[in-house]
Amino acid sequence: MQARPEAAREYGLAALNRALDGIDGTTAVHICFGYAAIIHERPSGYSFLPEFHDCRCRQVSIETAQSGLDCSVLETLPDKTIILGVIDLDDMTVETPEQVADRIRRALPWKDPARIVVAPDCGMKYLPREIADAKLAAMVQGAAMVREALAAGAAAL
Repeated sequence: MQARPEAAREYGLAALNRALDGIDGTTAVHICFGYAAIIHERPSGYSFLPEFHDCRCRQVSIETAQSGLDCSVLETLPDKTIILGVIDLDDMTVETPEQVADRIRRALPWKDPARIVVAPDCGMKYLPREIADAKLAAMVQGAAMVREALAAGAAAL
């Protein structure tokens, strides 16, 4: 849907909704920019994201770390939980927990923290295990930092 937004607008969303019809469990859809190990040029935004407002899925998985996505687009999906990609898989450098926390904070003006699930961007399978493990550890620590700041009050963010 990201790569062919015109076709997605014409019939993609209807086909996806039909595929999700009758499913009672939590459903999620990932919108991909392409694996970082393969696709090195990333657009600055999604060509087909606000349209997921009308999708039956409950969660939308997006990549924000590699693209530096302007998270204001999340305002168009008020009823969706966002699986927020915050780990850059195009860079072998391991993020600090502070960098991860900053990436999470970018979404907070546009999304209730209870509707954010922190995740890596797409394509972690291409990383060496020790780098992937370290990036995931930084992600967990960064998420904990944001959670603690939220518990302490918005001024702490």
